[in-house]
Amino acid sequence: MVSATDESPVRPRRTELAVPASNPRFIAKAAASHTDLVLLDLEDSVAPEQRPEARQAIIAALPTHDWGSKLRAVRVNATSTQWFYDDLITVVEGAGAFIDVIVLPKVNLPGDVYMLDMLLTQIETKCGLSQPIAIEAQIETAQGMAYVEQIATASRRLAALIFGPGDYAASIGMPVLDIGGNAPDYPGHLWHAALSRIVVAAKSAGLEAIDGPFGAYQDLDGLQQSASLARALGCDGKWAIHPSQIEPINNTFSPTDAELRSAQQIAARYTAALDEEARGAVGLGGKLIDAASLRMAQRVLAKGRAAGLV
Repeated sequence: MVSATDESPVRPRRTELAVPASNPRFIAKAAASHTDLVLLDLEDSVAPEQRPEARQAIIAALPTHDWGSKLRAVRVNATSTQWFYDDLITVVEGAGAFIDVIVLPKVNLPGDVYMLDMLLTQIETKCGLSQPIAIEAQIETAQGMAYVEQIATASRRLAALIFGPGDYAASIGMPVLDIGGNAPDYPGHLWHAALSRIVVAAKSAGLEAIDGPFGAYQDLDGLQQSASLARALGCDGKWAIHPSQIEPINNTFSPTDAELRSAQQIAARYTAALDEEARGAVGLGGKLIDAASLRMAQRVLAKGRAAGLV
């Protein structure tokens, strides 16, 4: 199972690029991109009548393309829909050996994750799949947010929680029409409370926290602001809905050279203070550093290693 830990994520999830599974040309472009995870979507971006064909497109594409080190994910429809069963059974039985992650949308209760976990276990056993498939759960409704802490611990397969700002806004009645956008008359960060709660729930369970998409794909300045705010709140990455969004998101969620240098200095100074001076708190550049500083530095360095920067 692909999972994330507090100290060193196994593989980065800075950018998760969502691609309609009904479009083979987009799938090929995604495979050649620099995203960390490609999400082949069977939900909102695919019309219901196209879903049977899109399932077969996924089965054909996964073993055909060179995905490099990317995580390969499939988003099925929600457990409450008529499409969930066929999405999951068809795709995992047909190409489960090439799937790293199943993304489950509109997770409202821990039981939604448990249902997916149990079905995956049965399919893996039936098909002889040796590598368990991970789960990423999307929190997109008022009910899902109310149960987010329980959802985060619903399965050992869980690797990440993902915020879905569009459906969440609709669920709670927010007067916004731009997916992931801010409200010009709101005095602050519109998504602060929701993202913070998801981040805390995810990190307390050892999961990654992923911000949702920014729908205005031509507004790269707005994307940059959205990604920067999400990173400041503790998110590990962000969805992309267009290839042009990949590089800005990757850059935002990768430590800068200055951050890496500072983290290395903190780690070296504090380690020396403990080992050579028997001191638990010391000064560095006019600032106090202690054990908490070391943990923050180690987290930055872990992110750098995951991104191939260290």
